[in-house]
Amino acid sequence: MSQSTIFETTAFAEPGKFVPMDAKEYERTRQFAKLPQSNIAYVERGHGQVALFLHGFPLNGFQWRGAIERLSKYRRCIALDFMGIGHTETREDQDISPVAQAEMLAAFLDKLSIDAVDLVASDSGGAVAQLFVAKYPGRARTLLLTNCDTDLNSPPPSFLPFLEAAKKGVLADALGRQLADKSLARSAKGLGGLTYTNPADLTDEALDYYLSPIVASPSQKKLFNQFGIELGENHLVAIRPALQSSKVPVRIVWGTADDIFEYKWAEWLDKTFPESRGIRRVEGAKLFFPEEMPNLIAEEAKSLWGNAKKLAAETIAFPLIY
Repeated sequence: MSQSTIFETTAFAEPGKFVPMDAKEYERTRQFAKLPQSNIAYVERGHGQVALFLHGFPLNGFQWRGAIERLSKYRRCIALDFMGIGHTETREDQDISPVAQAEMLAAFLDKLSIDAVDLVASDSGGAVAQLFVAKYPGRARTLLLTNCDTDLNSPPPSFLPFLEAAKKGVLADALGRQLADKSLARSAKGLGGLTYTNPADLTDEALDYYLSPIVASPSQKKLFNQFGIELGENHLVAIRPALQSSKVPVRIVWGTADDIFEYKWAEWLDKTFPESRGIRRVEGAKLFFPEEMPNLIAEEAKSLWGNAKKLAAETIAFPLIY
């Protein structure tokens, strides 16, 4: 495979000019792309070829702030909020299924005059990424997947109680209780305990940024519950042949302590994508480890994107969270 060119930018490269992407900065730099489907909220940093980051459920683009800090020297990094979640503005009658989300991504790229992207995706965002690669193969240069929906494991069995809560219209309210009681959110049965390697890494700031939009209004609650319902339908088995013939280079980075997406599904992806670059096991890590371990994601992304030897000699002066 020919190596992709790495575009190194000077923006944010000088330590004195670096601005951390905390919630305040993320909020300040948020933009919107007005599409027929929705008014898509997104944040971007950097220049050159585009890397598009796709978040998991029930998070939003803020999930990728650490990776974007580290990678915006090499790519124009964009993290958006899917329709029906986060700060994206969506009508209640809008189709927000994973298939519709993939179609939205194509419209979003058209709106920003972007031809192709390097995809980085997690959880339900990984399902959308696979659907995008299957439908628009020429628009993905590379695909970096972490623990996510895969083929028959979509939805995973452990998601079914949340699916039932969404169907009853109470899933958003359940997360609202975790917003009000952050110790509950970081408990064994909360968002932090279930999906973070170290529940303490799910900070108050992050909880506020993730969960406040979900319960901001009755309309937002309804959309969020519908988002959960849409995740109950399997759209991935149908695209298996497209993935088996895909020419997109893929790297798989998988947390081994995730009870939702077992390691065998990383092996399935590795065997299915002809251009797989293999699997990196992240021992003891749970679903949302990419937020906790941004240095690891940055390392893997740069290696996948090419010219890794040159980039490895450069120092990114950011501390690991873990």
